[in-house]
Amino acid sequence: MEATTIIRKPLVTEKTTFAAGSVNRFAFEVDRRANKQQIKRAVEELYGVRVLSVATQVRKGSLRRNKAGWFRVGNEKRAVVKLHAEDRIELF
Repeated sequence: MEATTIIRKPLVTEKTTFAAGSVNRFAFEVDRRANKQQIKRAVEELYGVRVLSVATQVRKGSLRRNKAGWFRVGNEKRAVVKLHAEDRIELF
């Protein structure tokens, strides 16, 4: 898989913004089929940084309701990437 298909989008929340500033960890939504080594190579290739570790989690989809009835929102995979102390990713 290509790096642009592995990394779907960066996750920007209060918690991830705090982690990026204090402990140099960044969160991304990634493809469900990608493993940790592929995620590490994709982040290093796209952003030009050195990755120390990758933690992944698969978040279970939830049931939602609209006018037509109930439907399931799909599962998503997130990756939290720890960078070298000298590296930074500028998302804004």
